[in-house]
Amino acid sequence: MLSSLMNFLRACWQPCADRQARRGCGSDSAGCQDGLLWYKDHGHHINGEFSMAVVQANNLLEDQSQLESGPLSLLESGPYGTFVGIYDGHGGPETSRFICANLFQHLKVFATEEKAMSANVIKKAFQATEEGFLSIVTKQWPMNPQIAAVGSCCLVGVICDGKLYIANLGDSRAVLGRLVRSTGEVLPIQLSSEHNASIPSVRQEMQSSHPDDPRIVVLKHNVWRVKGLIQISRSIGDVYLKKPEFNREPLYAKFRLQEPFSRPILSSEPAISVHELDPNDQFLIFASDGLWEHLSNQEAVDIVHKNPHSGSARRLVKAAMQEAAKKREMRYSDLKKIDRGVRRHFHDDTTVIVVFLGSSGSGGRSPVLSVRGGGVNLSAKAVAASKLNTTPQ
Repeated sequence: MLSSLMNFLRACWQPCADRQARRGCGSDSAGCQDGLLWYKDHGHHINGEFSMAVVQANNLLEDQSQLESGPLSLLESGPYGTFVGIYDGHGGPETSRFICANLFQHLKVFATEEKAMSANVIKKAFQATEEGFLSIVTKQWPMNPQIAAVGSCCLVGVICDGKLYIANLGDSRAVLGRLVRSTGEVLPIQLSSEHNASIPSVRQEMQSSHPDDPRIVVLKHNVWRVKGLIQISRSIGDVYLKKPEFNREPLYAKFRLQEPFSRPILSSEPAISVHELDPNDQFLIFASDGLWEHLSNQEAVDIVHKNPHSGSARRLVKAAMQEAAKKREMRYSDLKKIDRGVRRHFHDDTTVIVVFLGSSGSGGRSPVLSVRGGGVNLSAKAVAASKLNTTPQ
């Protein structure tokens, strides 16, 4: 009797968020929260199993992510498959949140029109999302001009009818783990091309597309940046570097270019590739650059391959955080105690989705699932205070 009473009292005093997180661990579409770490260790999608994890570093989580399993159009006839999205925001969370709310819905509309999945469907979905965010910036510009300097990388994977479509803007990365049957090892195959000015081919691309601008890429504090402002050359958002009418007062002076520009400096054109899935293709790792800053492709693939499926994404995040701590000559246990905001000095927001292939076949129509990566939930007052302290990077 006393034990039952104590359990009842504990439940009454348990914070609501903690109770929801605990319940979420057993839910198909929700995850668990442990400090700044959100995770969903195991779930099933049409093409197999999956695992997700997000660790927050910024005051407001700028990474957004989603996994959608089931219909990829508005038609009952399909197509059916799995959609994965990693959206690594910068300068604030507005763009990544907008992408998470709209990109997949656009994809379903265009797949309905074509009655199939294709690279063209994905390209149209990216374009519609870019145009949608531009309309948001246009409406908010008089009250909130700094939204013109908010943007996001965008990495998408679509598994449908035995094919894998990869679309990317920015420097998130998708890596395939492929089994070598003769040796039993799993090799990493990088499927996405990155658009970061630190890569010589990206600098050459920028210089070729802007031949009249000798300062299109600038080495600043030993880091290559487009116009000395931003490392990535492609994104959704960052309207201040795409539309000259938004590169003026009252935008902060540090984002305003001295010389006018007549054509977009950054591109919103995704790099898209299509791959026929092979029986030896074991799993896919989708992650924002917060992971790849600390782990190589081979290290990440080995961690997934040599451990149980459940918890794969959380395991990768932990390995990256351990490396981040080691680089700062501190213990991982001490890094975990650092609060959001301050944590950004040690590592970036980091999102990982591991998608295992083959265990559920590719032709089924269930389960239907929608999962969004989580973060620390803040009150409206705390969100407003955090925004005041957020500046684009």
